[in-house]
Amino acid sequence: MNQQEQLHPKQSAASTTSLRPTLLCLSHLRWGFVYQRPQHVMSRLARDYDVLFFEEPIFEGRQTAHLEHYGVAEGVTVLVPRLPKGLDEAQVIDAQRELLDAWLAQHWPSELMLWYLTPMSQVFTDHLEANVVIFDCMDELSAFKFAPPALVEMERRLMAKANVVFTGGYSLWEAKRQHHDNVHAMPSSVDVAHFAAARQPIPDPADQAAIAHPRLGFFGVIDERFDIDLVRELATQRPEWQIVLIGPVVKIDPDTLPRSPNIHYLGAKQYEELPAYLAGWDVALMPFALNESTRFISPTKTPEYLAGGCPVVSTPIRDVVNGYGGSGVVAIADSPQAFIEAIQAALDLRTQPGVIAQYADKALDGMSWDKTCAMMKEQIECQR
Repeated sequence: MNQQEQLHPKQSAASTTSLRPTLLCLSHLRWGFVYQRPQHVMSRLARDYDVLFFEEPIFEGRQTAHLEHYGVAEGVTVLVPRLPKGLDEAQVIDAQRELLDAWLAQHWPSELMLWYLTPMSQVFTDHLEANVVIFDCMDELSAFKFAPPALVEMERRLMAKANVVFTGGYSLWEAKRQHHDNVHAMPSSVDVAHFAAARQPIPDPADQAAIAHPRLGFFGVIDERFDIDLVRELATQRPEWQIVLIGPVVKIDPDTLPRSPNIHYLGAKQYEELPAYLAGWDVALMPFALNESTRFISPTKTPEYLAGGCPVVSTPIRDVVNGYGGSGVVAIADSPQAFIEAIQAALDLRTQPGVIAQYADKALDGMSWDKTCAMMKEQIECQR
């Protein structure tokens, strides 16, 4: 069977071809890592498309490669290549291509669309013929720690091939629109109803219940974007303030993180658990370092904190400043002392009933993942 026949076999009575288009999402993030933009978008697009979420390989001791598959939401199937240890780069690429081709040949999609979260996935998908190619440029991945050296060139190739490009924020849109004539800013949004539960009394989770107030909280990935020195200084200067940090530690040495009696690392939590923790915080923090990896970020947690009715203090991340700096409920601080003053002002604001909710609701007016995904779908349909 030649490659074209393998990928597009003739339909027959025994065909399992879906009448819905297949959207193959090629991801550098795992579905079960942190529930964020990819999960929100794919679970909603699955209302109209059959979504395949193809993750990076897992290497193990077995001798043969196989493709693990399991459902995670209605219309969403996760595909995980499990490969033998010891393969060289070319063998890893070939193995992923073969596993993916075999899956597509078996399931016979009537129409294939490609959604790239990482340009690096082109190395094993560049032979696929798709009706639409989408590049969802969430972040400037080349600026992240341990980014592959080839990423910049692979992104250039993807920009030349993509029919439509989405960006995770406006600053990133300003950068990418110079390289493609169909780029759309699709900033990370929020499931308001999910986080609004934090505005109501919720029992404190067991690992947070004993922590005193005032509580300053953060949830998200703790990596090279996290300003370790700022958090250390904050904890030192205000030992009566309790800092609650939720999320996995990746790409940095955990031993470099500040340790203090008033800093509480609670580890990673499920998306469903976050409102219960947020409900017990007095102020939400976004202590991002100002470096290349944060130059274009548009943090999802900003609207999530606000939906939960919690005032926010952030370092001057450009998209946060432009999007929320004038909201009255998101303070921007560019030094440890300014951060402390802004936190105190936020604590004072909490003594005024209804003010935070009023400001937060105004800042979130009209914002939802449903709306963002509807706009994405409209752009995709224009290309079909």
